[in-house]
Amino acid sequence: MSQPVTDFGEEPTPYENYVQADVLTHLQHPLTDDPGEMAFLVTTQVMELWFTVLVHEWRTAADALRADRLPDALAALARSAHEMRALNASWEPLAHLTPRQFNAYRPALGDGSGFQSAMYRRMEFLLGDKAASMLVPHRGTPRAHAELEKSLREPSLYDDVLAYLARHGERIPDEVLDRDLSRRYEESPAVAAAWQRIYAAGEEGPDGGDLLRLGEALTEVAELVWRWRNDHLAATRRAMGGKIGTGGSPGVAWLEKRASRWVFPELWTARGQV
Repeated sequence: MSQPVTDFGEEPTPYENYVQADVLTHLQHPLTDDPGEMAFLVTTQVMELWFTVLVHEWRTAADALRADRLPDALAALARSAHEMRALNASWEPLAHLTPRQFNAYRPALGDGSGFQSAMYRRMEFLLGDKAASMLVPHRGTPRAHAELEKSLREPSLYDDVLAYLARHGERIPDEVLDRDLSRRYEESPAVAAAWQRIYAAGEEGPDGGDLLRLGEALTEVAELVWRWRNDHLAATRRAMGGKIGTGGSPGVAWLEKRASRWVFPELWTARGQV
C-alpha cells in the first residue's frame, strides 16, 4: 500500500497553499484573559466565512436566473440551504452563555457589534432588505463600502426571481419590476397572487412545476433566515437580557423586530390563499 506524501521540502504543504490554514488559525487575538473569549471570537469569524459563502451562492443563483438557467439557480439555492444550516449551528457555542460569562469579555468589544458586519449586510441586501443608511458605518473601509454600495443599487436575489417569473408568463406589475432597487422590498398583493397561481397549479402547471420548485427553494432559504434571526435573538436574550447591545445597538428590541420580518414575504402570504 502506498504511503501519503509527507515531504515537501522547504515548501508549504499543498493543503496549506489551498486552505491558508496558517493564516486562518492565527487571526485570533483575544483582548482579555477570559478563556471563553476564544470561542466567541472564533465563532464570530466562522459566521463571517459562512456569510461570504452565502453571498456567493445567492449571487450565483441571481446570475443564473438572469440568464434563464433555472437548474443552476436551484442548485445554488439548494447548496445555500445546507450552508444556512451550518451557519445556524454556529450559534451553539454561544447559545448557553450566562450574563456573567458574557460580561467577562464583553467590555473588550467596545463599540464593536455584529450589526457592523459588511458581509452580513451584503447578505441582507441580497435578500431585499436594503437601506442606504447601512453604508454609513463602512465609510472607513473603502473596499467594503464600495461593495456594499454596488450591492445596494443592484437587483436583489428576489428582484431577479420576480423578473424571471415575469419572463415566464406571470403577471408581475411594472411598479414592482421597475422599482427603486436601492430601497427595501415591500410586499405586493399582485406578487402574492402570482405565487398563489403557481402553487395552485403545482406540478400540473404549464411550466411543469419549475416555478413551484423555485418557490419551494426560496421558501427553504427564507425559513432558515428566520431561524437564524431567532437563534440570534435567543442567544442574545440569554446572555444579556434587555440591556443595550454592543456598539450602542438596541440589542434584544432590535433583534425582535428583525425576527418578526420574513424575507420573500409573498411566498408566505400565498400559502394562506391556495
